[in-house]
Amino acid sequence: MRKFESVDDQMLIGGARAVDLAEEYGTPVYVTDEDAVRTNYRAVYGAFSRRMPTRINYACKANSNLAILRVLEQEGSCIDAVSIGEVEACMRAGFSSERILYTGVNVSNHELSALVNRNITINIDSLSELERLADITSGASVSFRMNPEVGAGHHEKVVTGARSTKFGVPKGRIIDAYSRAIELGFRPVGLHAHIGAGVQVAEPFANVTDVLVSVAQELESKLGLQLEFIDIGGGIGIPYRPEESPMDLDVLAEAVTSRIKNGTSVQQVIVEPGRYIIADTTVLLTTVVDLKETPDKMFAGVDAGFNTLVRPAFYGSYHHVAVANKFGRPGEMVYDVAGPICESGDHIARERLLPRLEEGDLLAVYDAGAYGFSMSSQYNMRPKCREVLVRQGRTNLIREKESIDDLLSHDRIPARLMI
Repeated sequence: MRKFESVDDQMLIGGARAVDLAEEYGTPVYVTDEDAVRTNYRAVYGAFSRRMPTRINYACKANSNLAILRVLEQEGSCIDAVSIGEVEACMRAGFSSERILYTGVNVSNHELSALVNRNITINIDSLSELERLADITSGASVSFRMNPEVGAGHHEKVVTGARSTKFGVPKGRIIDAYSRAIELGFRPVGLHAHIGAGVQVAEPFANVTDVLVSVAQELESKLGLQLEFIDIGGGIGIPYRPEESPMDLDVLAEAVTSRIKNGTSVQQVIVEPGRYIIADTTVLLTTVVDLKETPDKMFAGVDAGFNTLVRPAFYGSYHHVAVANKFGRPGEMVYDVAGPICESGDHIARERLLPRLEEGDLLAVYDAGAYGFSMSSQYNMRPKCREVLVRQGRTNLIREKESIDDLLSHDRIPARLMI
């Protein structure tokens, strides 16, 4: 969990006072520290690239804001995209097609055609997708996503590598998939697997690498196929709670790269971090608009709900909460922090010891950069909020707040209903 500086009990984000940001841009608002994004990218790239040639494919589903993508393009990152919309966003941010690897699931023919037209390398998820892709194009470089039967993650909904999930070609059919790809005229260049999200120990990554190495060896011995890369997927977790420790990137990188180098002739490892790069760079600022005492508890009502940050409601996720305008003051009362959505599950945090709150206080919700804005919605007809980028005290608006007109702009009332 990132530590923030303060001056006179005022929280600073990237050198700017949180209260000043809230006053200028309103709340709720997502605030990202640009230098933190760059630091996180360099940390994960450095740990792996010191050991073998490495490509970082930022998992842009975590946060696809164009300014964030542009920062990472400048850093030299590549992209893990899961939709044609993400591909288009990344290309508009400056990424060339060869720096994007598409890994979709249940991909339509329309989307496959759009990817081919943009010269995007496709990580094939099923034998059906392979056959349908062959009807669209041939001769292209492809990779395969394999279900490694190794799964891990912070919640059952984000475990992707287990045998029972919808993702990837089953491990027992992966050799046949590569053989068929060659028959169809494709050029297989890589092998991919993804275990899940929010993993904070190296062992599951080591285990999936063992599976990938074993398959790469089999591909070489049976098909004479020498892969260009092994992609271990993403899922590197972060410490959301104060008492948790961060992933030891050097231990992780050594476990993965040593297995690839010792067991294969593959010359490049691909890693797909999203959360690790962006989660702790971003704070969600939200204003206390209501205080309510019930027989059971005290509620701090705020202007951000699960339309703004759905992770606590969806996954039961923990996000640390601080009072930005009373930063560093000791806790006095226990609050549930709840939003304005008409659902009983609309909680940002439960049973948090905080300084005594007043209406108008500014709360900072930590580690909101990954799957915060990108999973936000317009539920209850509430417009999506602003996003702001901060660097050394300078601020830039990187997404404007939506309006009610924006919400209604695509609705149409048939003329017969207006009579």
